[in-house]
Amino acid sequence: MDCAAHARNADVLVVAVGKAGLVTKDWVKPGGIIIDVGINFVDDPSKKSGKRMVGDVAFDEVKDIAGYISPVPGGVGPMTVAMLLENTTMALKQSLGRL
Repeated sequence: MDCAAHARNADVLVVAVGKAGLVTKDWVKPGGIIIDVGINFVDDPSKKSGKRMVGDVAFDEVKDIAGYISPVPGGVGPMTVAMLLENTTMALKQSLGRL
């Protein structure tokens, strides 16, 4: 299977593979929406920990081709937390009969 060819046809590409920089510019449809869910740590001697968090998408290479791209870190994680809080609030209201 040619994953890159399939990805190039996608209007929305959700990437959650666990391999840093897997998706490069040749995988991306111009103007496409890229949602990077991957969490990877790569060596970075400039960081105190010696590591830096990156996604599965080669962000700097893809950002000018994609219409939208979620960053890693700071993309899907905060949205996940926001939706968890919203769903928790709805569940409480439902349990109290207020929804």
